[in-house]
Amino acid sequence: MPEMPEVQGLVDFLGERITGLRIERARVLAISALKTYAPPIEVLEGARVAAVARHGKFVDIATDAGAHLVFHLAKAGWLRWYDEAPRTPVRPGRSPLALRVAFEDGSGFDLTEAGTKKSLAVYVAADPADVPGIARLGPDPLDGTFTRETLTGLLAGRRTQIKGVLRDQSIIAGVGNAYSDEILHAARMSPYALAATLDDAEVDRLFGAMRETLADAVATASGKPPADLKDAKRRGMRVHGRRGQACPVCGDEVRSVFFADNSLEYCPTCQTGGKLLADRRLSRLLK
Repeated sequence: MPEMPEVQGLVDFLGERITGLRIERARVLAISALKTYAPPIEVLEGARVAAVARHGKFVDIATDAGAHLVFHLAKAGWLRWYDEAPRTPVRPGRSPLALRVAFEDGSGFDLTEAGTKKSLAVYVAADPADVPGIARLGPDPLDGTFTRETLTGLLAGRRTQIKGVLRDQSIIAGVGNAYSDEILHAARMSPYALAATLDDAEVDRLFGAMRETLADAVATASGKPPADLKDAKRRGMRVHGRRGQACPVCGDEVRSVFFADNSLEYCPTCQTGGKLLADRRLSRLLK
């Protein structure tokens, strides 16, 4: 799933290429992807791109017509860029294509979604705050106003596991499964630690790890075309997706805990005092 750094990479890439361009065509190719009906998507055609921005994991393409094209790539979605956009008609429902947008200079992009579970979402809105997912977002951890005190306030009173807190978009915007694993590894913290029980030193480590991990990942994504962002993300991971490999910090074996539709990865030596976390499908955390 694309997370904040990759989405920011897409925003930077698109901003450099489409700002000021007129939208020639905007076609929905998977009806289930379009979540709004007013204003109609046709309002985008003929409008010029005024800016491209990010809200959590949402991409927001603002136009001079007052309409915003907003999309969320969900778990299996991606953006495919073309210097010369295809003009061959595509029949809706016959491919992984969800949306095709073309610009006056001939360039364009497709939104695609693999698999059978379709969660990619496209919105046309007068204000991005009208998009429910954006309206519910918590603060952005790379925003200049997000301080250590901000994080302390978000953790206070939450008797929930820190892994879940980091992934909850209504608490902190933009972090998903992969980067929550990376942040917790850098902070030397168990994914099952309860948010409300973290002491000052642990909050300090978590705040520093969050800012540094995300800032480094954004810097890595910056300037890369969409086709290269996924591989760059994988190469940058120290524990996520590296089950069975050696931890780059201590050399211990990276372990996994499996859930219904995903998994988490961690280093026992760095994060849990050498103890293994039990598979939640079978039992609870080993204490």
